Amino acid sequence: MSTALWIKNVLLEKGLSTCTNNSLETNTALYHLKIEEGKITEKKPATETIETGVKTMDAKGLLGLPSFKEMHNHLDKTYLSLDWKACQPVSSLKQRLSLEAIELEELSETTEQRATAMIQLLQSKGATHIRTHVNIDPYVGLKNLEGIRSVLEAHSDQLSYDIVAFPQHGLLNGEVPGLMKKAMRSGATMVGGLDPAGIDRNIEKSLDTMMNIATEFDADIDIHLHDSGQVGYYTTEKLIELTKQAQWQNRVAVSHAFNLGESPIAQQEKIAKELAEVGVAVMSTVPITKTMPPVALLDQQGVNVHFGCDGFYDSWSPYGSGDLLEKASLYSEVFRKSDERGLANSLKFITNGITPLSDKGDVLWPIVGDDADFVFVEASCSAEAVARTPERKAVVFRGKLVYGEL
Repeated sequence: MSTALWIKNVLLEKGLSTCTNNSLETNTALYHLKIEEGKITEKKPATETIETGVKTMDAKGLLGLPSFKEMHNHLDKTYLSLDWKACQPVSSLKQRLSLEAIELEELSETTEQRATAMIQLLQSKGATHIRTHVNIDPYVGLKNLEGIRSVLEAHSDQLSYDIVAFPQHGLLNGEVPGLMKKAMRSGATMVGGLDPAGIDRNIEKSLDTMMNIATEFDADIDIHLHDSGQVGYYTTEKLIELTKQAQWQNRVAVSHAFNLGESPIAQQEKIAKELAEVGVAVMSTVPITKTMPPVALLDQQGVNVHFGCDGFYDSWSPYGSGDLLEKASLYSEVFRKSDERGLANSLKFITNGITPLSDKGDVLWPIVGDDADFVFVEASCSAEAVARTPERKAVVFRGKLVYGEL
């Protein structure tokens, strides 16, 4: 029996047209897509017939979008699947970290249960890739890593993933460098870091330690950088410098990077070019209580920008829905991306840069050879999907239905 699959009657974007008022309109049509071994191997108009004897799924006119990539999450911290619990008030970051250290040890018994609930929620919202940071610290050791790795491996036929060894309580905190190396030998795939100034109190040593672990294990980097103002800006400059020295181009990401949005425009432009030159990506959670990095400027300069939902419903925050499309919509609303192309282009920040059309209207996705990863929604085009955040009717990963039905 053939292992091929046809997904029939998928609404896809095919170009742009100019209306009488000079505004742009997205044109769409129905297509059949053939999937083999997780890849798109054929694409034809729905007016054409497909061969018999091959398994089919019928999208019935639902709009197909590239699946979403959750690029900043904390699977080990969520309370999901447990009884409701609001956050305990604290007066300082130090106090919050102390409370978390106690709590995560208590929660370690339910790591797999809670992470599974988070994964299922993210899948239901359209995510087929998760980058999760997992605490590696003197309090929980590798307990959380073991549980998270087990859960992700169990879901490996439904999603792809990165596991970042994350020194939440400081990379220079006693035995943490040794624990980080153990984590890299035990299933972590990326090296994390945290506030070289604010937490580690030694910018150069913290960054050097992080980079040394990354180069030792030939691993990419994703560092949390909350340090703001000129301290954060200086840290970012040092990270760029270190990336060049280690020849780690296109292998480093900075999460949050609030300082980039707090700097004068001239500094923003300067560092955006430098980030682009060494291929340092920026991960944002689209915060409403902090200054965002200048996403549009970074994107224009060629910096890869990605959105994530962060940890949610945990000791840090009771809020969050796990909906990346909601993040793209919030970004568009806050920064007034209300025209057809502005909305449609906001999709790239949750799809690893993929959009169905270029600004000239050329078809960029899906094309033969692409991974068969889709989100299906009731919408006329991606711009409407970003603006209206419709229900995800179905999610497909490498040709396999992992959520909903078709």
